[in-house]
Amino acid sequence: MERLVIATGNAHKTDEIREMLGGRVAEVVDLRAHPEVGEIEETGSTFEQNAILKAVGAGRVLGVEVWVLADDSGLEVDAFDGAPGVYSARYAGESATDADNRSKLLAELGRAGARGKARSARFRCVLVLARGTEVVATFDGACEGVIGNIEKGDGGFGYDTLFIPDGECATFGELSAEVKNRMSHRARALEGLCAWLEVQQR
Repeated sequence: MERLVIATGNAHKTDEIREMLGGRVAEVVDLRAHPEVGEIEETGSTFEQNAILKAVGAGRVLGVEVWVLADDSGLEVDAFDGAPGVYSARYAGESATDADNRSKLLAELGRAGARGKARSARFRCVLVLARGTEVVATFDGACEGVIGNIEKGDGGFGYDTLFIPDGECATFGELSAEVKNRMSHRARALEGLCAWLEVQQR
């Protein structure tokens, strides 16, 4: 695969995917290079539905010659029956910042009196690969962990400074990008994509 368009405008996410693909794709760009695609509304009730909407929406504009990869991912907190889930990026409102979302999550966990195992959570990711309006393949991954009591670290984005993955004492915000990229939900979904690419390239 010579070129892959990531159906996002999030530079952090694109950088993570580019690094994790490790040269398997010659060029990785995102929708900042394709403003003609415009905003794609995420109206699905699951990560897979939203990823399909984004992949097919971008593919419809870019055409069948272009490979498009979309992901939908978020944080599922067991104390809140999997919320914020698909609303992770707008948990504190449509125009919420990452800091707003983290603040709301900590406040609600505090009000719920959630401690120990009650703070268990996972990051989940679904990737959808499309050409035009055809969904070619889907891949998913998850990373289990807990929500810390306070923010720690200044790396990553989203809820990274609160999330402590199983087997670690540090948050994703404290761990190096190399360590995070090895265990993250997106890395695990991308393992499936990488295996698929290797089969296609034989």
